[in-house]
Amino acid sequence: MAGPGSSAAIPVWLAEDDLSCIICHGLLSWPTTLACGHSFCRNCLMKTWGARGAGVAGRPWACPTCREGAAHQPRLCKNTLLQYLVDKYSRAARELEEGGEPAGGHAHRASGGHAHSHAHSLAQALAPQPQRFRAQPRVAGQQNTAEIAQELKELAEELVAIVKSLQRQKPLSGSGADNELSILDKTSPQTLSLASSEPVTPNASEGKMRDSLQDLKEIQEKLQRTLTWNEVSEEQTQVDVLAVPSSSICPLFAQSFPATRRASRFAQWAIYPSFDLRSLSSNLEVSTDCRTVTVSHWPHSYPWRPERFSSSQVLCSQALSSGQQYWEVDTSSCSHWAVGVASWSMNRHGMLGRTMDSWCIEWKGTGQFSAWTNVKKISLDSDQPKVVGIWLDLEEGKLAFYSVDNQERLLYECEVSISSPLHPAFWLYGLNPGNSLTIKQVKA
Repeated sequence: MAGPGSSAAIPVWLAEDDLSCIICHGLLSWPTTLACGHSFCRNCLMKTWGARGAGVAGRPWACPTCREGAAHQPRLCKNTLLQYLVDKYSRAARELEEGGEPAGGHAHRASGGHAHSHAHSLAQALAPQPQRFRAQPRVAGQQNTAEIAQELKELAEELVAIVKSLQRQKPLSGSGADNELSILDKTSPQTLSLASSEPVTPNASEGKMRDSLQDLKEIQEKLQRTLTWNEVSEEQTQVDVLAVPSSSICPLFAQSFPATRRASRFAQWAIYPSFDLRSLSSNLEVSTDCRTVTVSHWPHSYPWRPERFSSSQVLCSQALSSGQQYWEVDTSSCSHWAVGVASWSMNRHGMLGRTMDSWCIEWKGTGQFSAWTNVKKISLDSDQPKVVGIWLDLEEGKLAFYSVDNQERLLYECEVSISSPLHPAFWLYGLNPGNSLTIKQVKA
């Protein structure tokens, strides 16, 4: 990719990740570069700094990548070179999608190198790339089957274009494997077969043609390895989340044997809240780290407090008043439960979701899964989620619940009021001693 006024165009392979923002995972928009050298979308950076009023890692103007912080708010200027590269990449991508060729492509072919360079660039793109801007690189094990199939389909289409280009330049000599390239398409039971059938020009070097075909065969092998890796990853993600021991005196036991699943896309907003002992019902007890709550075998004689719930409920101590937060709850050791959010002023004799300042989803058995919002019950059709992910966006006033034990699946989404700070809230059926809920570390 050449800059303005270049005397010669030097072909360089650029992937979208090379020009992506680590915060939004999209192409850089109005890119700005900090003193440490890391670049972000200007709006993404400003939103991250102001999301919780404390910047990054407790420092108001810290870099989200390396945590290097400035004493004063830095002046954010547009990185014009990065913007130029993003714009040029976007134009080239659009031209390819429309079935054309990026600007400069004809000149590059005329310079004599040409189909081989395209094939070699594609082979390099499929090879493992170093991590650059993105905190969570997209690899096969972190994507679902639909995404993998789509990527393979796009790669197969690129191969088709390359082979057709080769056919127009030089007929393949001989027969057999050198005359045909079969590409397995995951999205279709059929196999793509590309044979030499079109008229071609006799100018290209036969040696370069064979090199190009060898590159294509290597690409085919990489595609097959990707498919194999995807199948293995899908088998691994079927492993259920291990049940948390019912005793609250060993809360770290479950953390020693985590279930295998891919990283959460909400990881950068993850919090790890702890239960507030002031609000804890006398029917409950918590672990020493305040992350597992269990239904007691007998009521406790906790000191009376006006904040204490009369039924088997508890709030977390974290007051959430702005920005975006995400946390996960392991429900596999509880037969009846509700999880959600509530204001600290929620009536201590009320039930979660049955007040105007609390929202939740509730599991009471098969066919009895529901959401409660604005004192209204909404029936949900789903199997029991063993791990529930809770996404709270107070900038938009949105609350969403996901099942995340094997793969991410939206359970319910609603609007919430932000007139006062909200706390993670929990209810456990008080007649089943040993039932427990655990706040999990989010997989990054």
